[in-house]
Amino acid sequence: YDICFRTLKLTTPTYGDLNHLVCAAMSGITTCLRFPGQLNSDLRKLAVNLIPFPRLHFFMIGFAPLTSRGSQQYRALTVPELTQQQFDAKNMMCAADPRHGRYLTAACMFRGRMSTKEVNEQMLNVQNKNSSYFVEWIP
Repeated sequence: YDICFRTLKLTTPTYGDLNHLVCAAMSGITTCLRFPGQLNSDLRKLAVNLIPFPRLHFFMIGFAPLTSRGSQQYRALTVPELTQQQFDAKNMMCAADPRHGRYLTAACMFRGRMSTKEVNEQMLNVQNKNSSYFVEWIP
């Protein structure tokens, strides 16, 4: 609801608007199950690789680009823009603000026409520039 109201500037969000956001996020996460790709995995492997300890098993989904239902605007975003939006507190699908804590692990999934090299460079850039937001005891 908060994303619809504050980020997408919808004055009266409906259940359809909320469903659109949830569907878009879940569709993005489960892409690896539905389409062939270079780095395909399943959700179990993703969870195993992202959860360092069984009690620390909560995921925070950051989704980009956020669009409202029925929005016909299409704009090609660059890899740095998408990455910045993924880690932005306004794009988190939960009420937690990542700026008030630290990341243990992160996984970014990209869809569309972009080079793997560019994505890898951007992920390395995020690690180096924002190292204070990641714990140092997990490489």
